[in-house]
Amino acid sequence: MEKYRKFKGIVAPLDKNNIDTDAIIPKQYLKSISREGFGVNLFDEWRYLDMGEPGQDHSIRRINKNFILNKKPHNRASVLLTGENFGCGSSREHAAWAIKDFGIKAIIAKSFADIFYNNCFKNGILPIELGEKDINTLFNDCLEKENYELTIDLTNQVVNDNFYNEIKFEINPYQKESLIKGLDEIGQTLENIDIIKNFEDNYKNKFPWLFN
Repeated sequence: MEKYRKFKGIVAPLDKNNIDTDAIIPKQYLKSISREGFGVNLFDEWRYLDMGEPGQDHSIRRINKNFILNKKPHNRASVLLTGENFGCGSSREHAAWAIKDFGIKAIIAKSFADIFYNNCFKNGILPIELGEKDINTLFNDCLEKENYELTIDLTNQVVNDNFYNEIKFEINPYQKESLIKGLDEIGQTLENIDIIKNFEDNYKNKFPWLFN
């Protein structure tokens, strides 16, 4: 997982509440356990006018031209702005994979479903919770200003629109560090590999009969 760095990106406004994981990545795409290749199917039933299936050529599907991620410049968005309870529904980690593979690095919402929120950190995505006033301000500015961009500064925990809005956000220190270091739980465990190996060696010496 890449280390999370400060970046500036196009914002895609998706003003909906309770967007569930089935909307983010429909069930027919859950057969693969690879983390790659799901971006083309992000919000599949909203982005396309026909039913999609795994392995098909999505370039020939009928596009929903009214959906935000199919419009320029939002088709290049790296920040998703949305409403309450984003990522509710099933616990499928494929939802985070699809968002990451599309190119979205941060999601700003009023609130997140717990499992999805934690899956974001495991996949290098920054979920940012903001209050209703700040969310409404960002939505209004996003709709009023062409090519609206935000700078996401995880180190200083600031969202900045490069005009006049600078919004602080809260984040768990442990989860913040995991993104900055680019580590999931396995990577964090491996930081202590020398301690783990030392324990294993001592345990084998103390109880050798367990390993015969």
